[in-house]
This record gives sequence, C-alpha cells and structure tokens, in this order.
Amino acid sequence: MLKVDGLTKRFSGLVAVNNVSLEVPQGAIAGLIGPNGAGKTTLFAMIAGFLPPTEGRVVYEGEDITREKPHVRARRGLARTFQIVKPFAGLSVRENIAVGAYLHTRHRREAMAKAQDVAMRVGLGSQLDRPASGLTVAGRKRLELARALATSPRLLLLDEVLAGLNPSEIRDILPIVRAIRDQDGVTILMIEHIMQAVMDLCEHVTVINQGAVIAAGTPQQVCVDPTVIEAYLGHGAAGRMQQQAGSHA
Repeated sequence: MLKVDGLTKRFSGLVAVNNVSLEVPQGAIAGLIGPNGAGKTTLFAMIAGFLPPTEGRVVYEGEDITREKPHVRARRGLARTFQIVKPFAGLSVRENIAVGAYLHTRHRREAMAKAQDVAMRVGLGSQLDRPASGLTVAGRKRLELARALATSPRLLLLDEVLAGLNPSEIRDILPIVRAIRDQDGVTILMIEHIMQAVMDLCEHVTVINQGAVIAAGTPQQVCVDPTVIEAYLGHGAAGRMQQQAGSHA
C-alpha cells in the first residue's frame, strides 16, 4: 500500500532524514521506531505531504504522490495523527470529530452521525457534548485518533498515539488500534516508543537513527539487534547486556 523510496530531507546543513526506504503491505500494522531526534516525525510529515522531500519518492497504492498536497492525499485515504494534540478548544468533542468527516460530505447531519459512530469506537461516546478543552490527556489522544478516523482512511499514520498515557490507559487503547485494522481493514504505520505496544501490535518494524534506517524485521528481531540496542542505550550497551546475560546463565 505504501512504498517510501529513498526519502531524504535536508534543512540547510542538517540531514534530518537520510535515504530512507520502507514498504507497508495492505492490511499490516507496521512500526517505525528510533531514539528521540531520529527523524521519525519528519519522515511522517513527508509521507503525509506536510514537508516536501529533498530527494526520493512516496508511492501510495502504486501511484507517485510525492508532490501532492496533504488534502489531496487525505482524499485518497491517507490520514495522520499528530504527536502534539491540538483539538479545536472552542468546539465540542462531537464537532471536533465531525471536522474530519466533512472531507467526504457537505451535510452536517451526515458529519455528525459519522462523528458519533467514530466516538463510540474509540471510547468517547459518553463525552460527545463535552468541550474538547476539558478532556484529559488520554481523552485528547482518543480524540486525535477519532478525528483521523472520521476522514475514512485506508492508510493511517499514528504518531505516538500512546505517549503520555499510564499503563492502564495504554492497555485500554491497544485493542482500539488493533480493531481499526482487523474490523475496518485500515493499514497502519505507527511511531511508538512504548516497546510493549510495538511487540503486541506490529508485524514488522523499521528502526531509524540519525535519519537513516539501521534495522528492519519483526519486533522480536529488532529488539535483540546490537545496532538497535546501541542506538537506544549508547555505545557498548549491547556488549554489557550480553555480559550480564552470560553472568546470569
């Protein structure tokens, strides 16, 4: 469904994303992980059309969409959430979600009905008429997910949808993300730092560090990759972990 081919993004002398390639098959839940500052969100911004790449291509369902605007990609079925959640504070939860639904309808009744349906699926059904500004962090994360779902996506880019949540809130939202794929057939590419969520949800993971891909494979494979361990924990970490494992054996 998605093919990223050699994407590079330079900001003056800084190379934020360096020749990244990856593929996401239709119906998959794929992960994109890496330490802070690795270039993950910049890569998402290029895939969704918010940043033009310096080099490379974005291919969606076999078509090159590299130069298309974000709203054109959204109409194709490509949606994203944002790491920093900014709801329309002056609107209700229902109205916030309906904004996404207006992508495919001009009728208020249809948009509001779509908003209610989506809210029920993400656990916001009881808060539809509350001001969005009054939601908790967990509620705002659900609202961000709901606004993207209201656009009826076929490919959903989730940017740290679990960030800031406590363990019980994370446990509650994991089945919602899984159901988006299993019940609605939406393909998902997610940035996530919480490795347990990545292990539970993703079939394939791409790891980037300093803008470049350093590993790819199943979550189980990348978790034991020495290059990945070094990227997260620093120089010599993989060797120390192997020594500790040997001493406990």
